[in-house]
Amino acid sequence: MKAVCNRFTPLFSRREMLRTCSAGFGGLALASLLADESPANPLASKPAHRAPRAKQVIFLFMHGGPSQVDTFDYKPRLARDHGKPLPFAKPRVVSGKTGNLLKSPFTFRQHGQCGTWVSELFPHVAGCVDDLCIINSMHCSNSRHGGALLELHTGSDTFVRPSMGSWITYGLGSENQNLPGFVTICPTLTHGGANAYGSAFLPADYAGVRLGNASIPSSQAKIPFIDNADETPTKLQRMELDLLRQMNRERLSGIGPDESLEARINSFELAFRMQSEAPQLQDISGESQAIQALYGLDNPETENFGRQCLMARRFVERGVRFVQCSHSYKWDQHTGLKKGHSKNALEVDRPIAGLLTDLKAHGLLDDTLVMWGGEFGRTPVAEQDDGRNHNPQGFSMWLAGGGVKPGLVHGATDDYGYYATEDKVHVHDLHATLLHLLGLDHLRLTYSHGGRQFRLTDIYGEIVHDIIG
Repeated sequence: MKAVCNRFTPLFSRREMLRTCSAGFGGLALASLLADESPANPLASKPAHRAPRAKQVIFLFMHGGPSQVDTFDYKPRLARDHGKPLPFAKPRVVSGKTGNLLKSPFTFRQHGQCGTWVSELFPHVAGCVDDLCIINSMHCSNSRHGGALLELHTGSDTFVRPSMGSWITYGLGSENQNLPGFVTICPTLTHGGANAYGSAFLPADYAGVRLGNASIPSSQAKIPFIDNADETPTKLQRMELDLLRQMNRERLSGIGPDESLEARINSFELAFRMQSEAPQLQDISGESQAIQALYGLDNPETENFGRQCLMARRFVERGVRFVQCSHSYKWDQHTGLKKGHSKNALEVDRPIAGLLTDLKAHGLLDDTLVMWGGEFGRTPVAEQDDGRNHNPQGFSMWLAGGGVKPGLVHGATDDYGYYATEDKVHVHDLHATLLHLLGLDHLRLTYSHGGRQFRLTDIYGEIVHDIIG
């Protein structure tokens, strides 16, 4: 039998190959060491999936659930049939006992060139109505504050999931490496608490940085280390951080990848960098008296939320990706509807209109998406004599700027404002649309955890193309 020639006979031995390539192995090792010393910043700006319409988001969260039929969803038949029974079935699951139809104690008028109906509760916001895209057909899955709040913030009312601010900073990073990518001002301590701005199974780098909480005034809601940052010289702080980083890196080399430890290292570095920018950012004394008055800082009733809104503008102006301002926890009027909603709206109306006006003046509204709303709405039927119960079946939210159609009312509820009936928008659809406006495909923005791919919209979500300009 004739021998078969081996076409793959090596040109040199393994020993010769190792000797020849030894310098290359050294280069690989050096590159690895340098990479360990200079890890990629997880908050570095990242490209979107498509051309974005918006670059950042300001979420104005009205904790407790504003009543749609007393704010932006005008229902004349509700006034006509006041005191009569609801002529169709109430939801199978309700949060408490409700009675007959209850007309709104507030008058509505048409405003702007678009002629949109707005309640007398919001005279200043009504002046901006030509910039608003009001969605009157929102609905969600949970009638309890905790579940509905988490569904709005995370897409899930049953499990701990990353918040939408965390998903957005995970997908896009931040445009300012000296500030967090996600900031929440005076967030609620209840109904999910930190889960509403946490990163859950996403790396901790993407969690929201909390400034204060709902129990303190916004004037005290600051990045805490800033007040004493100058007590230790910068060079000494840098030496301390370098030593700490070296120790942590040595530990990582022994135990392998550890996302929580790496996130702590990154948080120390971010805190150090913030010292150069955050003090000036948090000092609003340089804002003119006219601007401060625009936000209502000259009035004790509007000063608290007005400061949140002014800080939101200052944050997005400097490249922070997602900012949340919370008016918490005030909109839950099971009784005393007229008194409670009047006080609540007074506290936020002027600051919100000031924010929209100021964003336009700074040229920021075109690429800043402003979102307003609560975790659900209220029933058009009465609870007790002058209150309304929780209603996830149909409620209102509005968007402004960031690529949405201005002066638009999208969707509708029934004649009394109970159920979303026309062009319904679920919270999952809102999230899909929000990501789309930011240039992110909600189907592609995924993270592997527990053996499956997760996303903000889970297995749901349809983009609401009709509201996109």
